[in-house]
Amino acid sequence: MFSRRQSRASLAPVALVALAVLGLAGCDADTDTNAASAGGPSVIAPGRPGEDNRTLSPEEAAAQRADDSPNAADVAYARMMIQHHTQALEMTGLVPERAGSTKIKKLAERISAAQGPEIGAMRGWLTNHGKKEQPGQHGEHDHAAMPGMASAAQLRNLRAAGGKAFDQLFLTLMITHHEGAVTMATEVKAQGNNVQIEEMADDVIAQQTSEITRMRKLM
Repeated sequence: MFSRRQSRASLAPVALVALAVLGLAGCDADTDTNAASAGGPSVIAPGRPGEDNRTLSPEEAAAQRADDSPNAADVAYARMMIQHHTQALEMTGLVPERAGSTKIKKLAERISAAQGPEIGAMRGWLTNHGKKEQPGQHGEHDHAAMPGMASAAQLRNLRAAGGKAFDQLFLTLMITHHEGAVTMATEVKAQGNNVQIEEMADDVIAQQTSEITRMRKLM
């Protein structure tokens, strides 16, 4: 049998070897960490069907980002939707003095509170991309070319109405107006290229679809 002193003596070399291995592993880990920090975080890019994933450097990942430069559809949408929303604000502006229903008045307040800032956002977007709101003397887009827009005659009838007659006409025109906005937003999502415009269109679709449902219940 070994004595305790002999056992400790025989284990000492093993312990030294283990410490040496751990030390080397630590050095390797530090080296890998420093290398990763120097080059920045890598990005795993999914491969095509049947192919392995690829590891991209930060530079390669940045180069592969989708180009979301605005195209003609994006610019046209922003210009037309500004006019579209402006008419909606014109219609809601008639509500406080002419509407008979408190629910209609609250609805109009919500529409105004949403579409006013959206006009500002789209104007800012045009400015940031070096585009004018209405190119040319009379504007590029005619109201008749935009779905859901009320005609001049319909707006005259709305201004002349009051009470329940106003409420019903307002709902009829605004439902059609909202449906037109949803159509425009859906089209730009298919034809446009800019991420910010797509996000704006998503907001229009979600919000105005909800308001259409609410207005139909008030009819």
